[in-house]
Amino acid sequence: MKKILVIEDENSINDLICMNLEIAGYRPVAFFSGNEVSQHLKENHNYDLALLDIMLPGKDGFELLEELKEYRIPVIYLTAKGDLPSKIKGLRNGAEDYIVKPFEMLELLVRMDNVLKRYGKEEEEIRIKDVVINEKKRTIYKNGVEISMQPMEFDCLLAFWKYRNRVMTREQILNILWGIDFEGESRTVDVHVGNIRKKLDFSDVIITVPRIGYRMEISE
Repeated sequence: MKKILVIEDENSINDLICMNLEIAGYRPVAFFSGNEVSQHLKENHNYDLALLDIMLPGKDGFELLEELKEYRIPVIYLTAKGDLPSKIKGLRNGAEDYIVKPFEMLELLVRMDNVLKRYGKEEEEIRIKDVVINEKKRTIYKNGVEISMQPMEFDCLLAFWKYRNRVMTREQILNILWGIDFEGESRTVDVHVGNIRKKLDFSDVIITVPRIGYRMEISE
């Protein structure tokens, strides 16, 4: 399970981020001040990613970025500072991404996934019931027998896994598969889901949520 630093001084936002990360299968660790994080990193810096606000009590996000880089912890800024100079400063100084509040949680999860992939920290082997998925090799085995899937079906299955136990609309799934701004026929998702269910016997794993979309139900 990937450990994620959540460095945000506003309690309600910090709690919301941590709750959503837990649902998505991450292990969030919350901090509310820059000095607290700085002291903690001296003793424990085994983290896969940091979500970092800029305006913090004590050391600010720009100062903390330098310390996080020393421990090779990639950083995504989550901040209300939407001015261009702050964005340029953050990205030039080494942040992997810069997201301005307010933001969509699903977009944040997609961007986190992209950063984790760049750092080679994505999960390699996934097990769901009698199915084993290897993300790097893009192979799927059910009861030891390889299952053939189209590339878009494979990506759709991975999207369900990464955002498991969350209700996802057809539009959100399309956006993950094709890009944030993609606009296409949402019923395409139904075809992919139907094929995945049939090939993997996942009718009780990928659940239809009437009038909304789908949810992958996983007990963890």
